[in-house]
Amino acid sequence: MNDDPQQDDRGSIGSPDDAPGAAPPTGKKGRPRRTGWRRFLPTWRMTLGGILAILLIIVGGFIAGYLLVGIPPANQAAKAQSNVFLFSDGTQLARDGEVNRENVKLSQVPKSVQHAVLAAEDRNFYNESAVNPIAMVRAAWNTVIGRGKQSGSTITQQYVKNYYLGQEQTVTRKAKEFFIAIKLDREVSKDEILEGYLNTSYYGRNAYGIQAAAQAYYNKDVQDLDAAQGAYLATLLNAPSQYDIVVHPENRQRAEARWNYVMDGMVKKGWLSGSKRAATKFDPPGAAKTPSGLSGRRGYFVNAIKDYLRNNDILDEDDLKGGGYRITTTIDKKKQLALEKAVDHQMMDQLDKKNRDADKNVRAGGASIDPATGKVVAMYGGIDYAKQFVNGATRADYQVGSTFKPFVFASAVANHATTQDGRTITPQTVYDGTNKRMTISDGQPTGFAPANEDDRSYGQITVSEATDKSVNAVYAQMGIDVGPDKVRETAVDLGIPRKTPGLAESQGSISLGTATPSVVEMTSAYGTLANHGKRVPYTFLSKITKNGENLSLPDRAEQSAIPREAADTTTSILRSVVESPGGTGAAAQAAGRPAAGKTGTAEEDKAAWFAGYTPDLATVIAVFGQDPKTATQEPLYGAGGLARINGGGWPAQIWADYTAAALDGKIAKDFDLELESGAQEPAPTATGTPTAPGDDTGTPSAPSEPTTPVTPPTTTTPPTVEPPEPTFPSEPPPTTAPTEDFPTVEPGGGPGGGGGPGGGPGGAPGTEGDWDY
Repeated sequence: MNDDPQQDDRGSIGSPDDAPGAAPPTGKKGRPRRTGWRRFLPTWRMTLGGILAILLIIVGGFIAGYLLVGIPPANQAAKAQSNVFLFSDGTQLARDGEVNRENVKLSQVPKSVQHAVLAAEDRNFYNESAVNPIAMVRAAWNTVIGRGKQSGSTITQQYVKNYYLGQEQTVTRKAKEFFIAIKLDREVSKDEILEGYLNTSYYGRNAYGIQAAAQAYYNKDVQDLDAAQGAYLATLLNAPSQYDIVVHPENRQRAEARWNYVMDGMVKKGWLSGSKRAATKFDPPGAAKTPSGLSGRRGYFVNAIKDYLRNNDILDEDDLKGGGYRITTTIDKKKQLALEKAVDHQMMDQLDKKNRDADKNVRAGGASIDPATGKVVAMYGGIDYAKQFVNGATRADYQVGSTFKPFVFASAVANHATTQDGRTITPQTVYDGTNKRMTISDGQPTGFAPANEDDRSYGQITVSEATDKSVNAVYAQMGIDVGPDKVRETAVDLGIPRKTPGLAESQGSISLGTATPSVVEMTSAYGTLANHGKRVPYTFLSKITKNGENLSLPDRAEQSAIPREAADTTTSILRSVVESPGGTGAAAQAAGRPAAGKTGTAEEDKAAWFAGYTPDLATVIAVFGQDPKTATQEPLYGAGGLARINGGGWPAQIWADYTAAALDGKIAKDFDLELESGAQEPAPTATGTPTAPGDDTGTPSAPSEPTTPVTPPTTTTPPTVEPPEPTFPSEPPPTTAPTEDFPTVEPGGGPGGGGGPGGGPGGAPGTEGDWDY
């Protein structure tokens, strides 16, 4: 018998498995057992199997989807529901949704127009498949990371959505779109798909299809369009409402950039020669035709509310096209009628367009907001949506002038700013109001020396007096003292959009109102001052329902914009603008309530503003000069037979008339103010008080023009304000920055016989125009 150790298959004494460091038994010969973290990783066989399973599911799902999803009959877009817009009390304000469409054959559409659409939407349309999965994934990713909603759809997919499906943003609809597009591409030609796409796409102005768009924008049939016009219509497909530069003149630069993209794309694809491209100029569209149901002033509301819905990501263009929404607005019918009557009585009835050319240029915009809630309770867009298509309350292309100055002072208080020689800025701080005084920064001249209105010099003057008289020299220096960046941030915090044109002006010019926010945006900012520095973002919406279900609206929580003492101290000096005998806003006293406000005049007198508020209501009124044919901004010289139109005239008078009527029956409240330290101290002696290094003495103040003190009315009939009219040059010279002047107030009652300036509240009832409430 052999005494050596024996080894069997299970292992035994002396087997290699017992050796130090030997691998543990695996159970299978030649395959080591996985240990540690490697035990949790799938093997390559498992990975390959999983991938194959996923591919099988995808392929199976694709086959099932392709077999199950058929091409449906055309949808009922032509019978789409209307959107109904309601006053705050639930009565109907307007209705839209009627479909304007006229189908044409592809042969009727010029090749240049076809190519423009392809350059804008799908340059490889004739060479690509019906769907582009890579573009769809890319668009979805861009949407997820915050680059806005983007489309990865081909023209075929867009046509399927327009013609066969609906506009709802659901996974189910997108899946159906995908399969129908593939099937359709196999059954019909590319030309048929392009023809259908051109006839079903939405171009804005209630125009569905290229023929309706040609008529809506250029008043011609589609076959008469040239390349430039076709490229503009193709541009609209990307953002129909936003790129309509008649409605949104402030977006012209963006629209032209998109138009250039389309034209350059045509060159890249060989559809347009370089020489023809160089010779082609942007051709702006004509005035819009008013859709049925939007006559009179209804159209201003419908489009303003639609813009609000889109800009706040509540509903998009496709949602609104689908219709069926019941939109309750914040517009108060009583206040709305009061605002329209005030504009008509105080200004429109004074115009004689047949005999005064200047009167043809007069436009107006107005908005009124409840400061505590941010609700827009009234809005004036123009005399008639069909005659003046641009909304005067929401357009953002006119300088606001001196109505911006309160933001400078509010910023000074909020930031505890000091003058160049270290004095805290309060209402009693003395500045040098000398005309064309060079502004100083850290002891050095800045190169900015703005003129005061009519080249007046005021010498040493307090901030409060400088606000009353709207002295540019003082506020230009104050803007430097506070810092333009801080002034800008305060304006944004109060409610002025950061991207407002002119808001990025450097040095002191920002302080004089070179920015161009809209009337509604200015009203929101003044409402923040009225609300003691607490900002509630403005809204047009109370409720939206569809099929009986409420839609969620964005949260508009109250935010602290500036400290209360900054807002309230600003209110205190704006009260003086209205209440002091020499204040430019004296006409606003006719409202018969405690009020604060500021007048403003744009460069070359192209716009005049009054922005004011009571504790209950913030309202801004603006008068614009615009050529009715060319749409260019024009000075208001001679309008209404007056030498000049400024904020203390028509705008302040309209404000007073409206405010008195809007708050009629409501107990008048006084302002509850908490002021900054030093705000109520007696004004220091003006003479000889330095305002900047090297200013040892001040220039003596120019004598103020005599005015008749105005006492706030104690009865329902406001007092007559009769300050003497300033002497103006026959051709007022243009200025380099917005200027301000004292009000031109016509004594006596205007139409309606009210006792206040230009009629005031309490005049004859007037008519409601062609808006049937």
